[in-house]
Amino acid sequence: MAIVSMRQMLEAGVHFGHQTQRWNPRMQRFIHGERNGIYIIDLEQTLVRIESAYNFVRQLVSGGGVVLFVGTK
Repeated sequence: MAIVSMRQMLEAGVHFGHQTQRWNPRMQRFIHGERNGIYIIDLEQTLVRIESAYNFVRQLVSGGGVVLFVGTK
């Protein structure tokens, strides 16, 4: 069962990236395209990475590990 669906990510605007002027070449492989000066993030890759991160955290916590989430905004 998926943690999050493609539709949920689209509705949340996950696919909107930074403005094209704020370019980081290391992120090129995750960019699907560009529209109106904004990069569009590849949600298929994002979904795979979210599931991978979820599995990592789940294994860590099930083994007694602790996860600290820090928000800056």
